[in-house]
Amino acid sequence: MNDRPSDTEKNRLSARALRYGKVGANVGGVAARIAGRRLFGLEAEPGKDAASLAAALGGLKGPIMKVAQLLATIPEALPAEYAAELGQLQSQAPPLGWPFVRRRMAAELGPDWERKFATFAHEAAASASLGQVHRARSHDGRSLAAKLQYPDMQSAVEADLAQLGVLFSIHRRMSPAIETSEMLKEISARLREELDYDLEARHTRLYGAIFKDDPLIRVPEIVPELSTKRLLTMTWLEGQRLLDYTSRPLEQRNQIARAMFRAWWYPFSQFGVIHGDPHLGNYTVFEDGEGRAAGINLLDYGCMRRFAPKFIQGVIDLYHGLLRGDRALVVHAYDTWGFGGLSNELIDILNIWATFIYGPMLDDRVRTIADHVSPGMYGRLEAFKVHQGLQEKGPVKVPREFVFMDRAAIGLGGVFLHLNAELNYHRLFEDTIAGADLADVAARQREAFAQAGVPLPESS
Repeated sequence: MNDRPSDTEKNRLSARALRYGKVGANVGGVAARIAGRRLFGLEAEPGKDAASLAAALGGLKGPIMKVAQLLATIPEALPAEYAAELGQLQSQAPPLGWPFVRRRMAAELGPDWERKFATFAHEAAASASLGQVHRARSHDGRSLAAKLQYPDMQSAVEADLAQLGVLFSIHRRMSPAIETSEMLKEISARLREELDYDLEARHTRLYGAIFKDDPLIRVPEIVPELSTKRLLTMTWLEGQRLLDYTSRPLEQRNQIARAMFRAWWYPFSQFGVIHGDPHLGNYTVFEDGEGRAAGINLLDYGCMRRFAPKFIQGVIDLYHGLLRGDRALVVHAYDTWGFGGLSNELIDILNIWATFIYGPMLDDRVRTIADHVSPGMYGRLEAFKVHQGLQEKGPVKVPREFVFMDRAAIGLGGVFLHLNAELNYHRLFEDTIAGADLADVAARQREAFAQAGVPLPESS
């Protein structure tokens, strides 16, 4: 078979540098216009600039799209106009063709790579910002998923991070309510980690051990002899999209919501690790023998965040402080998280967002996540109040750990809105954090991470 690149692939790869240069120029142009208007005392045009910036970044369809959508979930991380525009961008990219797949697979597994599989699909089953997935079958009959990283992704990620730096520099010129330097460090570290499929394999094994006997959550098994730093082969888990279940009976929707809640908050509270991207493509629903939703397949362990036990204790302390009205404990929690030097006014502003995030878990009753608030308005009032308060009393320096905690909470809230589940989230959370004291979490974390070969958190 001819192994030369297709015209489509050649055009795509050869255009990468040109595209990044154009994007850099366009983003720089937005920055220059803002600086010029400020220099000459002219009126700001945030809506126009936001649309221009979104148009520039939208041409990449790469890792920066994931970052843009993440930033859109954090109040005041970006101006409202920018968040609205960037939140609409899509991170999916079209898959590369069979010539690329053959070359990359040969580079990873050797020229006889096809003999190592019983079958290997030519067409990608799914594609995302960093790579694409192909269905395959092993010689022992197992159904497999082979996740193959796109070429030159390290340079692409570094280029995206450079553009993110420019984006934040634009933000700093607008009298921001949030200081974003720690956010940039955090996003950069996590995005670089996503390129390391060996680390993703270790995170997958960690979650496999955590949920080994859990009937609600299934984790794929890694096939190490068919995996490298740029190729990750694992068992294929059959399931359906969550959106296919939004009109199912309430108990089935509740079952999915219980599984989602546990899949995110149990590893965090008991082991100090969280899946940082509750995107709809990162899990599917599996059914019981009678065609009813039984639980979730948890997929894609590239975007993970590891936390020191002290930070986990801060999350639990904030919950208890809000639940009991204990302001001293709330302040202690913010200090633990790394929000230093907060005034009483800033504490009150942060409490607005914290009460929104924790709200369903503070309410000891069966309820929907929005609790009769229109899904389209859910969180908007709180975000507006935070916006007003931080504009008047800020800026606040957001600690690194907050970024993916907030992303997980907002992402899960979106899932529960889709499902319109009716659960006692307070009881679910209480059950999840039972036994999550500092010493026990530290001991569990050290043992589980060591067995999976996962590095301990940087601040441990």
